[in-house]
Amino acid sequence: MDIEFLGGAREIGRSSILISEGRSPSGNRTRSDDNDSLLLDFGMSTDNPPRLPLDCDPDAVVVSHGHLDHAGAVPALLSGAARPAVHWTGPTKELAMTLARDTLKLHGGSYRCPFTETELARLTQVSETHGYGETFEAAGYEVTFYNAGHIPGSAHVLVYDDENRLLYTGDFHTDSQRLVSGTTDRPEADLVICESTYSDVVHEKRAAVEQRFAESVKTTLWEGGTVIIPAFAIGRTQEMLLVCAAHDIPCYVDGMGKRVTEMLKRYPEFLRDFEAFRRAKSGARFVTGRDGQRKRITDQKAAIITTSGMLTGGPAMSYIPEIRGNPVNKITMTGYQVEGTPGRELLDTGSAEIDGTVMPVSAQVEAYDFSAHADRNGLFEFLSSYEDTPVLVNHGDRCEEFAAELREEGYEASAPALGERATL
Repeated sequence: MDIEFLGGAREIGRSSILISEGRSPSGNRTRSDDNDSLLLDFGMSTDNPPRLPLDCDPDAVVVSHGHLDHAGAVPALLSGAARPAVHWTGPTKELAMTLARDTLKLHGGSYRCPFTETELARLTQVSETHGYGETFEAAGYEVTFYNAGHIPGSAHVLVYDDENRLLYTGDFHTDSQRLVSGTTDRPEADLVICESTYSDVVHEKRAAVEQRFAESVKTTLWEGGTVIIPAFAIGRTQEMLLVCAAHDIPCYVDGMGKRVTEMLKRYPEFLRDFEAFRRAKSGARFVTGRDGQRKRITDQKAAIITTSGMLTGGPAMSYIPEIRGNPVNKITMTGYQVEGTPGRELLDTGSAEIDGTVMPVSAQVEAYDFSAHADRNGLFEFLSSYEDTPVLVNHGDRCEEFAAELREEGYEASAPALGERATL
């Protein structure tokens, strides 16, 4: 089994790994596209224009979960005569389709968009959905999904070729969130490809983060202020909705997260507590954006969960200019802020570029770690089940350093570079 890293190697973004039987009967290495090949993920970066993985022409595709850096470029694989089957869980399919439509809306008709409406339509024709624990065939390999505990529908991917078992972790979390349970599955494997996003970070206990967040928001509302809660549409919006419900914080929900929240009602089996989710959704108010509704909301004391999580667009661009001048108001960042984004600029400088204008913000700005990734302790806890198994580290800003740290602990570990191959 040959493994080629087409993206996400020593970086975060555009994750993609190609698996093939890359040796001829004589034992010589052959081109991967001359053999049955299976692609794991095909994401894009958040750059403008976005960066895609290296070119490939797979026979089938398996997608670990519905985030842009893992699923965002999948429709681009369906250009020309190519029609590889695309395998994913039900939520991952719908989340990926939502992202693709949003990408077309933002970049359609420009060179920045890697696919067209036609290729997006083709995606529904080749899509096959599977549940956790269900083994299926893809490009001649046996594949099984296991709960990865990251977002609804996220999966560890186990690939078996009659001789070897490859485990691709995708993104995962070992601790439970309110939205999804942490991963407990540890399938037997001969090689593990492991993400390493937070390999040098130890998260604060989630209960403590929640308590600080809830107390802060309640204080601002009691003082008559408004709280803007920027949140990623997929996973984080729904997590914050549940957190607000658990702490009796009345809230509005706005942006693309509304569509994702509605969609998840159809997948109760992928949620930790569907009844809690249903109650939280029923108790929130969903913003339509019509007739100046957003302006009226900012004039009342309210908590507003809205996209985008890094202030790169979405309704947050309407809310923040309205509330920025009052120091009683508050902006609570709930996710990692990539360098160069308005969210990161706001945290670092107290001002942010909104619609081309740099605006000073007098409102209070706070950051909370509601990460859906395993931290350093979680990574080591997960990998403790694979102490005698080779580990390839990917999806991180310090893949080589983490691989070296694993070797110090006795693991056989390395961090392949972009375009590099490994053999199992």
